[in-house]
Amino acid sequence: MPENDPPPVRLARFLDRTTAEGPGERTAIWVQGCSIRCPGCFNPHLFTIRGGTPTPAADLVARVLATGTAGLTLLGGEPFDQAAGLAAVAAGVRAAGRTVMTFTGYEYDDLRQRADPGVTALLAETDLLVAGPFRQDLLDHDRPWVGSTNQEFHHLTDRLVVETTPDRLEVTISPSGDVAVNGWADTETLDALLAGLPVRRGRR
Repeated sequence: MPENDPPPVRLARFLDRTTAEGPGERTAIWVQGCSIRCPGCFNPHLFTIRGGTPTPAADLVARVLATGTAGLTLLGGEPFDQAAGLAAVAAGVRAAGRTVMTFTGYEYDDLRQRADPGVTALLAETDLLVAGPFRQDLLDHDRPWVGSTNQEFHHLTDRLVVETTPDRLEVTISPSGDVAVNGWADTETLDALLAGLPVRRGRR
């Protein structure tokens, strides 16, 4: 691999279209691996760096643009643990006129102070950042997309607006019968909705 090529992204899930992961209809990418590992996280199966599919950034850009959605949302796992590869993905998506929304368990000020070119690049290619660790004791029932009240929206550009809409939960059933969930709901609601079903979850 040439020295200047970005590292591949450990892809856990690619969702072509969703209205539950940010403003409007978006494409969502979940990455495999998280060094923060918040207690009560919606996606503990994405903590480990084992698993996922190493995918070149250029391939992911092509897949996102082929969907025709308004933008891309990056989730995990922890996107900033794979910042260099995802920065290349975000740059390609934004160059085509789409928007990028990124979720992170890190605090925004901590990310800004890092001497890491990949982190700096991913911040520069993010329009809307949702930052802060998930806190089980601070559940947020009022704002869309976030799990706890300590998490903050940072408008790094003026291209995306936080809507005053309720959270949405999407349930997808594949032709083979696999059930996948993304969006946000409390544990009790999820348990009642999905009782007895084999589920693959896709949201922190």
